[in-house]
Amino acid sequence: MGLSVQVRTFTGVVEATCVHPSIADLCERAASRGLPLLGYVDPYDDTVFNRSQLRVLIPELRALADDSAAVEAEAVHEILALTVQVEREAHRYLVFNGD
Repeated sequence: MGLSVQVRTFTGVVEATCVHPSIADLCERAASRGLPLLGYVDPYDDTVFNRSQLRVLIPELRALADDSAAVEAEAVHEILALTVQVEREAHRYLVFNGD
């Protein structure tokens, strides 16, 4: 299936999901650039980011969008929309859900 990105509550309830097909490519490019958060997303398991970590993750996503092909930039924008939900509500996490 590939990677998806979810907004989850601390109890595990999924509130929103992004299943864009370019998420895995985006994470691979982040790894090749040595980005400290997005570059270490595990494609085979969950990688969880809390609200504090979004302070680093959001600039990483924006930097990737700046030099991305249109399809990857679209994935970034969808993920950034999820980060807004995580920032807005307490006890929410951005979860990269691997295969």
